[in-house]
Amino acid sequence: MSFFYSKDNLVALHFKYDQSRRRFVEWAQNEIAVVPDFHKRILFSDEAHFWLNGYVNKQNCRIWSEANPQVYVETPLHPEKLTVWCALWAGGVIGPYFFKNDEGHNVRVHGDRYRAMITNFFIPELNNHHVQELGFQQDGATCHTARATIDLLKDTLGDRLISRFGPVNWPPRSCDLTPLDYFL
Repeated sequence: MSFFYSKDNLVALHFKYDQSRRRFVEWAQNEIAVVPDFHKRILFSDEAHFWLNGYVNKQNCRIWSEANPQVYVETPLHPEKLTVWCALWAGGVIGPYFFKNDEGHNVRVHGDRYRAMITNFFIPELNNHHVQELGFQQDGATCHTARATIDLLKDTLGDRLISRFGPVNWPPRSCDLTPLDYFL
């Protein structure tokens, strides 16, 4: 089965995403009107991938230069990488958490592994930091938005979850606004 989007379908799709983003911005503006330092009460979370062969992920690396360096780097098709998760808020950091299996080997992140990290690492750390009043933001990665993951986070955080399919809906196809994209 193939999917074809006409210009009208794409315009409707973008309008739908724009409406979701607009609702999110209005929610955030209302929160800021009530609590001016609202942005300091959010735990921003994300993962980053670090390739062990020296390759640099340009999505997580910003290079500012007057000239285009025109650098080409050949890399293996599937080089070994390490995935690291972290949560950051105005009062500190929870993490890093390195996704490894029981033998200590680097592993890919999927829903079961993400939920294990939430259960065995994040929730205990959250309790240790006494930050139960903070909101928790995550992006729309599939492991984050699996029904079992959302249910686990809703049980833990209630209406303080900012996520796709959460009580506060993180808009689809949104830019990552998390500071972790610039510091992790």
